[in-house]
Amino acid sequence: MPTGLAPIGNGKAIIFSAPSGAGKTTMVKGLMTPSKLSLGFSISATTRPPRGDEKNGEAYYYLTQQEFDSKVNNGDFIEWEEVYPGLCYGTLRSEVERMWSEGITPVFDVDVVGGLALKKVFGTSAMSVFVMPPSMEVLEQRLRGRGTESEKNVVRRLAKAGKEMQLADSFDVKLVNDDLQKAILTIINTVVEFLKP
Repeated sequence: MPTGLAPIGNGKAIIFSAPSGAGKTTMVKGLMTPSKLSLGFSISATTRPPRGDEKNGEAYYYLTQQEFDSKVNNGDFIEWEEVYPGLCYGTLRSEVERMWSEGITPVFDVDVVGGLALKKVFGTSAMSVFVMPPSMEVLEQRLRGRGTESEKNVVRRLAKAGKEMQLADSFDVKLVNDDLQKAILTIINTVVEFLKP
């Protein structure tokens, strides 16, 4: 795990993690809407292929396994993880340093293990947020409602979610996503407070 990433300027960061289907991506989009906060979405690198009309450099940087491994060996990642066999995600050091140098606070949308790893690197310079579904039943409904997952993947994601929920207390903020607009308003106010000099 590369450490020693020295913050540039104010150098704060916001980390969102959640079990798959809890709504963290929607939460991040809601947070990013007020432009007064000077936030930037930190684009992760992944070995997974694009879904639908996803474009390289927007949702993710799409890398081959060989390209990903090369970046790992070069120490280009702040953190990285093989989430499932052959499926890797990572946070590029260059992405964070670019945003800090532009006076932008990076916002991370990462899985739970990635969120804990980033918090370890950034320490008190980062606020980590765990987005919780109202219940495991609601989470299952959301995953099935996507219509993008096979039954095998839904079962696998639910099993992983059960373990991830046990790590919620390791995060600075726990946010239950039962009323979307209320949850977004809560997180905007929490981030405003955190970013005060």
